[in-house]
Formats: sequence, structure tokens, C-alpha cells
Amino acid sequence: MLNFNIFLVGPMGSGKTTIGRYLARITGKNFYDSDREIESRTGVSIPVIFEIEGESGFRQRECKIIAELVQLNNIVLATGGGAVLAAENRRELSQRGIVVYLYAPPKQLYRRTSHDNNRPLLRTGNPLERLKCLLKERDPLYREVADVIIKTGKQPVKAVANEVLRQLRQYKGGAPQRKSFVHVKSNKGA
Repeated sequence: MLNFNIFLVGPMGSGKTTIGRYLARITGKNFYDSDREIESRTGVSIPVIFEIEGESGFRQRECKIIAELVQLNNIVLATGGGAVLAAENRRELSQRGIVVYLYAPPKQLYRRTSHDNNRPLLRTGNPLERLKCLLKERDPLYREVADVIIKTGKQPVKAVANEVLRQLRQYKGGAPQRKSFVHVKSNKGA
């Protein structure tokens, strides 16, 4: 049994919510998505929060939610793509669980997010270029906070989740060896 919280970080479209839900189901943990928690508590969507409060207002809400959620036990938490921008979030995540960075190349992120209108940072003339810029800015922060880095791509959710679990099980009874990098090979049958 995995007796620690699992926190997923990575860019928008990397699969944090989808993989997080699956991980929670197969580990018996409770699943939380920090963005959905913010929407649930405010009663409005992330784009509306960005429109009214700007990104800085949203980030303040995000810090409060993450500080609260990391206090829970037996959870899988999918964070927002920009959660790592705040040093306090990185500190809280590192101290309260195992952090898994789900990495995907920008073109893959673009394919996954291109039809999603709920991403205010991609409301630009060139969303692919914006994704590249965001990843360039945030990748060092994801890597700083990560205990494990899993490169995703076109792999099925089950294959990625199973690789995350395989890596996490190595930590049973002890602290992880930080910065393991794993590339999950595509497995069509998984």
C-alpha cells in the first residue's frame, strides 16, 4: 500500500486530471483537482476568475486551495499547470507527499488542449507557441519539485498510471530517489 499522498504537476494537457483519477481509483485514495476545487468553491469557471481577478487573483486562490488540500491524507492531487510558480506551493507539495511531474512535448500538449476553451492562457493567436513559452518557463520548476518525472505522450492512461505506480512502489518504506526520469513506451494493448 502507498502510505503517502501523490501530487501531480505538469503543464496543462499533460494528463494530470485523467491520470490522477485513475491512480486514485486503483489505489483507493481520494482524488482532488485544485482547479475544480477552485471552480466549485467560487461557483464560476477558471476563465471567469481570470477575467475578473486576473492571473494574480487566480494564483492567490490556487495557493490557498493547495495549502488546504495538502493537509489531507490518502489523496491524489492534480494541480494546475501554473501551481509551481509559487514557492509556497512547491514547498507544501514537497513536504506533504510524493510529487510526480507528468511531462509531454509541446506538440502533444497542443493536440490535447486545442479544443478546450477552458484554458485562458491559451486564448492567443498562437497557442502552440504559448505552450512552448510556458513550458520553457515552468519546466525548471516542475523538475525542482518533482520526485519522479514521467514522460507521457500518446500512451494510454493505464500505461502511464501503471508506470507511475511502479515508480512509487519503489519508495515503499522509504523516501524516493529524487529525479527519476522514466519514458513510458506506448503499449497499444494497455
